[in-house]
Amino acid sequence: MSLLRKGLPSRSAVSAPSHQAPRPQYGLIGLGLLGAGWLYAQLPTPQGLLLLLGIGLGFSLFHARFGFSSAFRQLLSVGQGRALQAHMLLLGVTATLFALLFALGQGLGGQPLSGYLAPIGPGLLLGAFLFGVGMQLAGGCASGTLYATGSGSLLGLVALVSFMGGSVLGAWNLEFWTTGPGAIGALPPISLAEHLGLWGALAVTLALVGGLALLAEWIIRKRQPPPLSQPRGAQGWARVFRGTWPLWVAALVLAVLNAAVLYVSGRPWGVTYGLTLWGSQAVEALGLAQPAFWGFWNGESPLGRSPLGHPTALTNLGILLGALLSAAAAGVFGKNPRLGWKALLAAVVGGLLMGYGARLAYGCNIGAYIGGVASFSLHGWIWLAMALLGTGAGLLLRPWFGLSNPKPTDSVC
Repeated sequence: MSLLRKGLPSRSAVSAPSHQAPRPQYGLIGLGLLGAGWLYAQLPTPQGLLLLLGIGLGFSLFHARFGFSSAFRQLLSVGQGRALQAHMLLLGVTATLFALLFALGQGLGGQPLSGYLAPIGPGLLLGAFLFGVGMQLAGGCASGTLYATGSGSLLGLVALVSFMGGSVLGAWNLEFWTTGPGAIGALPPISLAEHLGLWGALAVTLALVGGLALLAEWIIRKRQPPPLSQPRGAQGWARVFRGTWPLWVAALVLAVLNAAVLYVSGRPWGVTYGLTLWGSQAVEALGLAQPAFWGFWNGESPLGRSPLGHPTALTNLGILLGALLSAAAAGVFGKNPRLGWKALLAAVVGGLLMGYGARLAYGCNIGAYIGGVASFSLHGWIWLAMALLGTGAGLLLRPWFGLSNPKPTDSVC
């Protein structure tokens, strides 16, 4: 039985018994390729490369059903830590590639490179906790809602729009958490690289991710959880385009693509800023607010910016296109089950919590967790700890919305 709420594509959400993999949706593949080609032709070379990298990210995320909310849920519910081990592989390889690029000192065109560093204060703690709660209700994280939407999931779209709404609310009162009462007791960013040197920081990071991977292995052997489900798909070479990738393969591919984003744009892969930009442009265009007066936008109207004028906006669009191509190649685009009002409500509430929490915490599971840890910032590890606490709270809330949690007696996770 599927252990995840229906509607968002996951490793178990498409595992219904079938003797034959669905046929590719060639019309959608053609439209997706035409759209991607047209957009690429309109963009200068660096921006076009970011769009292509985003397509690669979306294709990889959907192909492996690489999730963060499901990984945390499986670990805390039944002790299934395989997905978390994939996170550790992703972190270790990404941190290594980042260290090499930081040592190089410059990216494409000689531009400087910088990682994601953020203060440690109440905003980070609360924001990461709320994000952990939200992604358990919405059934997906920031990257998860993007690739779910791109694959034609209506529930993913609801969660994504709500995420944008929550991030706009976070931008509206961000000053409370950065310079107001919410910043009391906050510490400045703490970089392991500044204190230990670049290679010392890498060594500590690799030791931590290795230790957590071993801890996850110990939990697995102690609790004997249900195995991860494997969605059916093509076999052989066709599996590259239509089958389900192993999590470790996706972790390696995502790490390389993240490093490529850093090299091309000068900053690691992120998600939240692009969604905040789109959400703020929408509320201003509808006359609901004037974001230019918010400290987050520093007096500049979001409508004065191109919706694709920021690296995270470009990669976000690429993820949508990549997921569309991946889902169409697998023949599962737009396969939506009947949705109940509780599931829709959970997606709305979860999306709002994720968007607001990500804005407070200086990023989501991609920018703050993966990007922060790989940039040797202490805030990335704190984000992980608080998001796990939020996940625990989210697991308690899920039954209120009619959502199930993994059980030891289930056949698969």
